[in-house]
Amino acid sequence: MKKLFFFLPLLFLLACQPETTEYDLLITNALIYDGSGFAPVSGSVAVNADTIAAVGDLPNAMGKQEVDAGGMVVSPGFINMLSWATESLVEDGRGMSDIKQGVTLEVMGEGWSMGPLNEELRVTTQADQGDIKYDIEWTTLGEYLTYLEKRGVSPNVASFVGATTLRLHEIGAIDREPTSEELARMKELARVAMEEGALGIGSSLIYAPAFYAKTDEIIELCKVASEYDGVYITHMRSEGNKILEAVDEVIQIAKEADIPAEIYHLKAGGKNNWPKMDQVIAKIDSAQKAGIEITADMYNYVAGATGLDASMPPWVQEGGYNAWSKRLQDPAIRARVKAEMKTDAMDWENLYAAAGSADGLLLVDFKNDTLRKYTGKTLAEVATIRGTDPEDTAMDLVIQDGSRVGTVYFLMSEDNIKKQLQLPYISFGSDAGAPAVEGVFLNSSTHPRSYGNFARLLGKYVRDEKVITLEDAIHKLTQLSAEKLHIEKRGLLQPGYYADLVVFDPATIQDHATFAEPHQYATGVIHVFVNGKQVLRDGEHTGEKPGRFVKGPGFGR
Repeated sequence: MKKLFFFLPLLFLLACQPETTEYDLLITNALIYDGSGFAPVSGSVAVNADTIAAVGDLPNAMGKQEVDAGGMVVSPGFINMLSWATESLVEDGRGMSDIKQGVTLEVMGEGWSMGPLNEELRVTTQADQGDIKYDIEWTTLGEYLTYLEKRGVSPNVASFVGATTLRLHEIGAIDREPTSEELARMKELARVAMEEGALGIGSSLIYAPAFYAKTDEIIELCKVASEYDGVYITHMRSEGNKILEAVDEVIQIAKEADIPAEIYHLKAGGKNNWPKMDQVIAKIDSAQKAGIEITADMYNYVAGATGLDASMPPWVQEGGYNAWSKRLQDPAIRARVKAEMKTDAMDWENLYAAAGSADGLLLVDFKNDTLRKYTGKTLAEVATIRGTDPEDTAMDLVIQDGSRVGTVYFLMSEDNIKKQLQLPYISFGSDAGAPAVEGVFLNSSTHPRSYGNFARLLGKYVRDEKVITLEDAIHKLTQLSAEKLHIEKRGLLQPGYYADLVVFDPATIQDHATFAEPHQYATGVIHVFVNGKQVLRDGEHTGEKPGRFVKGPGFGR
């Protein structure tokens, strides 16, 4: 009997013990920033399959896979609002430069998208390929994103359908308005893209042939996207001399198409325009108070990157590269282009003038092997080497390279960057591919934002300079971005959401890429999970490629 009484308390204690719950993945000892912008809490994150199962104090949890975060930050995966990983992910599906910064979703479609294509676009797209060569196995935008998913990519992928692509599909690179029949076909192509899962309409209005599109054309395309709860996202018609008018156009499009609008890489380009940023912000604030949803994103550098086409007037580029190159070989046309390059124009976006001089242009990407000796040199330096003035040098390089020549332009103010970081509606985009420090990616230079945009935010501007708090930065990188894009179940550490997770050390996260040596990975991100699969372990890629085509709200309608 005594033995029975001895065992009864033990049996009672065992019966009262909470039942252990086993998960597929358990991240313990974590400082959890859930993406909401609230202060962090200590605890654990549990995952089953591709979904977050529990977050917080989980004392009786265990995992088939367990990761001790060691007190470091665990947050939702970061969203790259402006990605040009369209080709780099075809070459290398790991997306190394972004995965090593915690990016788990690449959002594409700044004016140009990888579909829809017709036969002429397929031919020109193939011909325009540089070091990255690939067969075009798709026609529509949805087919391209599905192609990436099936091929295998580490980050998730999504895209806007490009207004430029729709225009090229039906009109070509000609400076004229679409006929009513052409516009109707453009709208139908946009409708198909939205039903395939596009996020909305993307534009890039400083470049030919996008420059030729009138406001009404964009409004009509956006009305289609609006029917599917889509978004309009734009590289505005001006970020310089006419930036205020360009913001007015964005507001007009948003209002008349009844669609939220996002401004790509918000900036005031050119020293004379730096003071206009306060007026830009005031216009956005006023629109928001009137019930018009206007937001923006940015990259964290004082220089942008595009091509030498942004140094030359749009009229000379009509008809595409071949027509442009041919015109530049006509002495009379060259003289006119040269004069206009030197003019701080009001009717087109002259980044050559905005940079102040040829010393403000860094040449970073050539197709022609014989010109790659100029990689990393300024236009002024190359002009001196070649014994020609900078304007003629630029024109000659475009002709000889068979491309627009990748160029970095120094245009912006550090003070404005810090001012923009603090805006409650700001998100972040690299405006770059997701390269690796190997293979074909080393054949050209690049902008350091390709490797450092997100780490630079968390290191330089959050930790070192304390411009914004860590919880605010993470909120902008995650939940805020997902909400802008109308993407469901991503951007928060919350049960039922997809398990896109980042573990990083806030004390050491750092960008290392520079303009002189851009091919350098950021450090400080330790682990990354995409859809519950670990793609980065102790800072090294695991080989996993679980990324998915993330579809917009119009999918399947």
